[in-house]
Amino acid sequence: MTSDPIFLIGVLACFVVLIILMIGIGSFAKGGAFNRKHSNRLMRYRIIAQAGAVIIIVGYAYLHSKG
Repeated sequence: MTSDPIFLIGVLACFVVLIILMIGIGSFAKGGAFNRKHSNRLMRYRIIAQAGAVIIIVGYAYLHSKG
C-alpha cells in the first residue's frame, strides 16, 4: 500500500500544501514587505496545490475501490 506511486504522490502533494501554508502563516505573523507583496500569491498557490492534492487522493481512492 505505501509503495504505491499514486499514494506517495498524494503524500508528497499534502506536504507541498503544508509547506506553502506554513510559509504563508509565517509571513502573515511576521508582517512587513514580504507579506504585503506575496500573501495573495501564496494563498493562490496553496489553493491550487490543495486542489491538486484532493484530486490525487480522490483518484487514488477511486482506482483502489475498483480493485
